[in-house]
Amino acid sequence: MVSWCVMAVSHETGHLLGGWIGGSTLLKCDLAPWRLPYSIHNPDPNPALTLWSGPLVGVGLPALLAFAIGRWWTWFIADFCILANGTYLALAALSGDPLLDTPRMIAAGIHPTWIASFCLITISVGYFRFRRDILTVLKGKRLSDLPKH
Repeated sequence: MVSWCVMAVSHETGHLLGGWIGGSTLLKCDLAPWRLPYSIHNPDPNPALTLWSGPLVGVGLPALLAFAIGRWWTWFIADFCILANGTYLALAALSGDPLLDTPRMIAAGIHPTWIASFCLITISVGYFRFRRDILTVLKGKRLSDLPKH
């Protein structure tokens, strides 16, 4: 549950930061992680920045915090965020839902190769790291025995 909340809020915070940096006007946002968080920017003079900032901050911020804190559970959360952000963009591409990030990224002129590359890297790295984290927990290791990454 904590991993989901961190992922959802960090991803959407990235969109908010990207929109702010790019000079967009925020019309509405909802950061509640028990719903699908969203933000609506209009006008958005730099939608590519706004849209890319979500997955980049959604991966980068948890990883940076995990590196700074250095505890196993922070890496557990960060690894989930890495996997989830890539998986979200891949599934959004497959769904074609125009309200999800990937179709909006393509409409904003981001080449699908960049999106696919991000998905390939994050899903690959996230899968192997998060799988290792889950297996370590399932093996019943004491918290002090878990890897610090």
